[in-house]
Amino acid sequence: MKGTSLRVNPVIVIPSYWSRTDDPVAVGDVGIYDHSTPISKPLPELETCLQSLEQVRGVLRVIVLVVAPPTYAESARARVNAICRTHPDLNPLVIGRSEAQQVMRAIDHVAPGLEGEPCSLRGYGAIRNMGLAVAAALGHDVVVFLDDDEVALDENFLIDAVYGIGLETRQGLPIQAKSGYYIDREGSPYANVNKPRWYDRWWSKREEFNEWMHAALTGTRISRSNYVCGGCFAVGAEAFCSVAFDPLITRGEDLDYLINLRMYGFDVWFDNQWCVKHLPPKVPSHAARYLQNLYRWNYEVKKLAASREIISLHHVTPESMRPYPAAWLDGRILKARILRTTIARAIAGPERREYLEILFHGRAEAERWATSVARDYFAFQTYWPRIMASLWNDRALAHTLEKMGSPQQASQTSKRAAIGSLDDALPMAGGID
Repeated sequence: MKGTSLRVNPVIVIPSYWSRTDDPVAVGDVGIYDHSTPISKPLPELETCLQSLEQVRGVLRVIVLVVAPPTYAESARARVNAICRTHPDLNPLVIGRSEAQQVMRAIDHVAPGLEGEPCSLRGYGAIRNMGLAVAAALGHDVVVFLDDDEVALDENFLIDAVYGIGLETRQGLPIQAKSGYYIDREGSPYANVNKPRWYDRWWSKREEFNEWMHAALTGTRISRSNYVCGGCFAVGAEAFCSVAFDPLITRGEDLDYLINLRMYGFDVWFDNQWCVKHLPPKVPSHAARYLQNLYRWNYEVKKLAASREIISLHHVTPESMRPYPAAWLDGRILKARILRTTIARAIAGPERREYLEILFHGRAEAERWATSVARDYFAFQTYWPRIMASLWNDRALAHTLEKMGSPQQASQTSKRAAIGSLDDALPMAGGID
């Protein structure tokens, strides 16, 4: 790599998802995430994650984003506060509904009337955008995303995370976004190679993923990536202030962000010496996740088609994403895979009733939805650089978030005072237009 060593100000951002119980979710429910921690769980994943960070050198701050339905958001927030209070050396900052509302108000001041919730604590992409927005307000120039069901493996986690960020490859290409990878409970970075059940074989991505991963792990330390591990991902301010996560994506917001970055002129790089251990809990409903994936991949195909109509963008093609995830971005191949898999699982797999519902209704609804919103991200993205420029080092907002988000802060009176101070300062709190 070329360039001189840089002083960076990294922050670790951890989205943490909470639920009332660990009961299975219903297919089609809004706000379904890959895993949610029951509030009453004796040893939550977040605690294990933060424990692993205690050994890591150079941790300046950890931002925890609390994601929970409104009915028990306060209970989840109290649980997260209690966990974070036991890790003061990590300088934790908790972002719940109240803090998120302050960020959203600041954004509305710059870009009033944005549709939906492009930066919030609801939806994978919007949650990631909230992490970027908070980091910008606090002046952090590198965001390191870590999931709460992952653990750092050694003291050099953060050193490895920022390695190369802000420098250039030997070919003079800037490194502004970088992914590591995760190993499973057995220590393997590869997808399970056991032969899938016959009704899963059209939906398996193991062979092409493992082919790509093997090449990346056996090559140079830093190589161009077709993959993003959202729980082991570092992005510099030049990139995250220019390009937002897509708030519409139902799953796979990390891989989608790679595509977004490419469209707007940035590359994502892969670091084969940076990894975490993934300790996921049991999937509550495979049918629910499958339906989310139908929305996800249909949307990705339609979005790429829409992007080709915008001449200012770099066009991303399925062929440029070989060996993985090229086939999933080809509309013809995807449609055939969906039909075969849905029929097979409705006949022989578990949750057959749910797959029948997907077969007769869910497939078509996913495709219709994807077609209807395929251009929406590009409209939102036009506002993002201005939003982030306004938020950058916003001292009034940063002060408010630090007061409200301290896990030591239990007084509602103090929170109201903090909100009041921001109300007074907001008209002058802008930044760069």
